[in-house]
Amino acid sequence: MARPARGAAKSRAIAQLDERLEEQGIAVAEPAARVAAPPGPREGFRSGFVAIVGLPNAGKSTLVNALVGKKVAIVSAKPQTTRNRIVGIVHRPEAQVVLVDTPGLHRAATALDRQMADEIEKGIEGVDLLAVIVDATREFGHEDQFAIERARRFSGPAFLLLNKIDLVEKPRLLPLIDRYRREHEWAEVIPISALRREGLDELLRELVRHLPEGPPLFPPDQFTDQPERFLAAELIREKALALTHQEVPYSIGVAIDRFEETGRLIRIYATILVEREGQRGILIGKGGATIKKIGTQARLELEGLLGARIYLELFVKLQPGWRDNPSIVGELDWRKQFERMSEE
Repeated sequence: MARPARGAAKSRAIAQLDERLEEQGIAVAEPAARVAAPPGPREGFRSGFVAIVGLPNAGKSTLVNALVGKKVAIVSAKPQTTRNRIVGIVHRPEAQVVLVDTPGLHRAATALDRQMADEIEKGIEGVDLLAVIVDATREFGHEDQFAIERARRFSGPAFLLLNKIDLVEKPRLLPLIDRYRREHEWAEVIPISALRREGLDELLRELVRHLPEGPPLFPPDQFTDQPERFLAAELIREKALALTHQEVPYSIGVAIDRFEETGRLIRIYATILVEREGQRGILIGKGGATIKKIGTQARLELEGLLGARIYLELFVKLQPGWRDNPSIVGELDWRKQFERMSEE
């Protein structure tokens, strides 16, 4: 398929998504993106999709946020923080790089795990480049074969990104690079530190160089494809994970019950799902102190992100085994909600 046709199809899909969300009263992160068409083609301009894949905690979301220059994906030291594919858009004078953040590669054991595995495959489908990110502080092990095997099955160019190089001495880094080079023929091997932004300028230059020529795929003021209610759920989950440390596992989920906009005020009512009674007590805290902190931190960050006053009310609900319930798992995925709305 010719490049302009593919770009046009992507633009139509985004427009249809926004229209359907508007009909259902769901706000999109950047309202201006619904009325502003992407600029026309420019000579020598490059654009395309880059999927970021890797093991849990390799730094995928930190990298996407750093390259976009805005927070589009939540970050936590706990594994499997990212559950859905998340688009982050990098705007350059000469190019538009559309990054697709994906869940960590792992063996699927629950309905939630299977959904995350599906999100990885959908995130890779149709992209122009694949970027495999690895934690350079870890010894090469059998789990790394997940990422290598995925790169082998990808038909286009694949980058290897060795992350967290600020924590590794150079004599240890070189043998690791050589080990990965023996496993696959990478288009580029680039050491980076996503957290400290080391090597990111070089990475962007190489990404752009490998993308095909074509028009921008998104408007210049759009930096993600996520609806505001999904961003709200993710930020609440991030704060809950951060404030409970190791006491509550990543198995918590957040459902937005109501999302109401009235002028400059957004009212959000959300439920945090837990699987055990003990987790419920930890999230609420003594006298409700922990849940209050979660709400305050999430509200302040949402106000900065959405540019509006936020009223946020949180509830904690015991839902044993929700991760293995496809119906509940699907309710927490905004894309699946949209698919259902489209079928109605």
